[in-house]
Amino acid sequence: MAHRVGIIGLGTVGSRFVDQFNSHDAFDLVAAWDIDSEACAAHESTVRIASDSNAVIAESDLVYVAVPPFHHAQYVLDCLKAETAIFCEKPLGIDLPSSRQLVRAVEQSGLPAGVNFVFSSAPSATTLQEKIANKELGDLVRADLRLHFSQWPRAWHDKAQWLRLRDQGGWIREVVSHFIFLAHRLVGEIRLESGYVDYEDGPEGSLCEQTALAQFSSSSIPVSLAGTSIGAGSDVVDLTVRGEAGALRIWDWYRLQESGLDDWVDLFSSTREQLGVDAYLAQLTQLDQMMRGHEHTIATFREALLVQECVESLITG
Repeated sequence: MAHRVGIIGLGTVGSRFVDQFNSHDAFDLVAAWDIDSEACAAHESTVRIASDSNAVIAESDLVYVAVPPFHHAQYVLDCLKAETAIFCEKPLGIDLPSSRQLVRAVEQSGLPAGVNFVFSSAPSATTLQEKIANKELGDLVRADLRLHFSQWPRAWHDKAQWLRLRDQGGWIREVVSHFIFLAHRLVGEIRLESGYVDYEDGPEGSLCEQTALAQFSSSSIPVSLAGTSIGAGSDVVDLTVRGEAGALRIWDWYRLQESGLDDWVDLFSSTREQLGVDAYLAQLTQLDQMMRGHEHTIATFREALLVQECVESLITG
């Protein structure tokens, strides 16, 4: 029997999941709502629009919380009161003490609950994990994350302009967090050793970061970060893991490549677009497993908190 799922938040990512839930046999998308009436109107043909968030929760077995971070706790706690399972966007929030309290509440509820980190189930990430676990790279040496965005927010973020503001947005929270999550799964918890973040309008302004450099440590290898959102050039999203016998990298989110001493070679023959579809399909398949009480790879609220603590340590300096 399909899980009745509802969506709170019909912005950039919430809109994407309307199509994903509608196309997956394990889910029946029963309702959605957004505080923005225009966002609701744009989806009237693909999902029934509820009167408010409480109506979405009341009609659902599982609610996907896809609002900006400041409001995650409000809707997660509403779900807990209604004993409704939760799939929440990251970060859990911006206030670490509140996020820690939220994690405790979720864990005490015993309800199925997970956080949307794409690398919890994307084929690029799961294959990378398997190859590292099988020692195909030999002993690991280091991991390096390189990012560049010629425009931030990106063009398809046009309805999420909060992403350009440092109070809850920025590409460190939005993108780097995905890779910190993956690094945690690859090499264990990582911690900030040193970091530098630069802002276009200075340390007392409101705009998000335009440069970030950081060195993280783990129990096994160092992890570095170099990211920018200033200057022209194609976007770069590249996590490289290097070992004594070879290297692997996730490139352009969904592609996985390997290299010995020669050029990089793609490990998947599918197009980038198809790999993206496969990643979402895998995510919802694992979400179905979570709802059924089976073993799954969806990120827990506890894992999301560890990522948030690491991210905020860099942003706050």
